[in-house]
Amino acid sequence: QVQLVESGGGLVQAGGSLRLSCAASGRTFSYYAMGWFRQAPGKEREFVAHINWSGSSTHYADSVKGRFTIARDNAKNTMYLQMSSLKPEDTAVYFCVVRHGGEYTDPNRWAYWGQGTQVTVSS
Repeated sequence: QVQLVESGGGLVQAGGSLRLSCAASGRTFSYYAMGWFRQAPGKEREFVAHINWSGSSTHYADSVKGRFTIARDNAKNTMYLQMSSLKPEDTAVYFCVVRHGGEYTDPNRWAYWGQGTQVTVSS
C-alpha cells in the first residue's frame, strides 16, 4: 500500500521560513517524479513544485520561484520543500504527490497524494 506522509507545516509570520517533508513508503519511489501542490480555502489545487526521479531537474510555479526549493533524498524515500520569504498568500494545505503521467502542473495527472499539511502565514 502506498503511503505519503507530510510534516513540517505550521504557523509562521510573513518573511519567515518552513521546511516541509514528505515520507514515502510502500514502493521504491526513487523511480518516480514527485511534487508539491497546495490548496487554499475556496480555491482549486495549484501546482507548486516538481522534481524528477534523480533530483537533477526541478520546476516551480511562478508564484514561488526564487523562494521555494524542492529536493529529495532517494535513500530515505523522502522529499522536501524549503519555503522562505513566506507571504500570507502562501497560506494553504500543502500536498505531497508521486508519479505523474503527462503535464506535471495538472493535479489529475498525479497518481498518489498525501493527506496534506497546513501552512499558515500571518501578516
